[in-house]
Amino acid sequence: MGETVATTPETPVPASTYPIERGCPFEPSEQLARLRGTGPVSARLPSGQYAWLVARHADVRAVLGDGNRFSADRGHPAFPRPFAEAPTQPIRPLSLISMDGAAHTAARRLVVGEFTVRRAEAMRPRIQQIVDDRIDAMLAADHPVDLVSMLSLPVPSLVICELLGVPYADHHFFQQRSGMLLRRDIGGAERSTAMDELMSYLDTLVTGKERDPGDDLIGRQIVRRRATGRYARDELVSLAALLLIAGHETTANMISLGTLALIEHPAEATALRADPARIPLAVEEMLRYFTIVDSVTARVTTEEVEIGGQRIGPGEGVVAVGLSADHDPAAFDRPDELDLDRGARHHVAFGFGPHQCLGQNLARAELAAVFDTVLRRLPGLRLAGAVDELPYKDDASIYGIYQMPVEW
Repeated sequence: MGETVATTPETPVPASTYPIERGCPFEPSEQLARLRGTGPVSARLPSGQYAWLVARHADVRAVLGDGNRFSADRGHPAFPRPFAEAPTQPIRPLSLISMDGAAHTAARRLVVGEFTVRRAEAMRPRIQQIVDDRIDAMLAADHPVDLVSMLSLPVPSLVICELLGVPYADHHFFQQRSGMLLRRDIGGAERSTAMDELMSYLDTLVTGKERDPGDDLIGRQIVRRRATGRYARDELVSLAALLLIAGHETTANMISLGTLALIEHPAEATALRADPARIPLAVEEMLRYFTIVDSVTARVTTEEVEIGGQRIGPGEGVVAVGLSADHDPAAFDRPDELDLDRGARHHVAFGFGPHQCLGQNLARAELAAVFDTVLRRLPGLRLAGAVDELPYKDDASIYGIYQMPVEW
């Protein structure tokens, strides 16, 4: 589609590359601010493709809310790829996030009941038990400890494993593979191998559950899909892979970043500790402030569209930059300030429209349980080092922290 960019006379053209490195999460991005000033801009991706970056909150919601003119089909040749190397062989698209229209609606309807607010509430006692067990392990360990390996990863991994019916004993296997799939600097051959190994593992798991479904999400899906005449093992394996990867990677990174926010804002942490009823508001603000996932907001146009005053032709890639949208002053007052009382629910951290995150209620329940427990049981929690020296995930499709040494 070329390198044409849309500009206004008052605003310089931003650097036309994507993704944009974040660095320290508490430093606002000047590049994103410039993007919001221009309207959609054509940018070069690591894959060598060009795609339109949509940065304003209203425009991002317009793209994500339109499932007709903006397709989620990851098999389309123009679909934006965040990786430098393509897989050495076609990777089966993960279910739901690659579907459009009636097919997506039907597939989502089959599983959406597993992620209602009521379901998440019913899981809270078990989530709390898992969090308490992990805090017990931290308290019993020598200082400093790595918050990521001792709390951030185990909590959502245990929760999603129990929900799906995946043995937690295999967590090192699937965490390593999912981590490779999300790294932008991993070669195409390695990415294909990681996906093949993960899918083979889940195919074996689903095959076993076909004989004895059990009372877990995969087992219930087998029973339900057979009863409706819609059972297909490949589709369920792809769904399991999507839920397993998204179910622990996203929440784990939010636990690390949210805990870092509490450490770096001690006055707000003290206020939350005194009034834990405000924690759900704090969770919403952390989700908005960090907005860790942009890769799932890519789309490809099915017809000519106009967004933010820019004409975009059919068959062109679009990336709705959620982090920029959630720091748009047109949508949020003082957007670059972390205000744990803000509680704004119109952020796009979980996406927007027909592909909005299935597991958002579960994620909110896990985050609230973790932050409440950390505030109560680790009141003196602090970093064992400097915030700007932490290894941030600038090389991954989901932003976060690789290790976070803490003491108390």
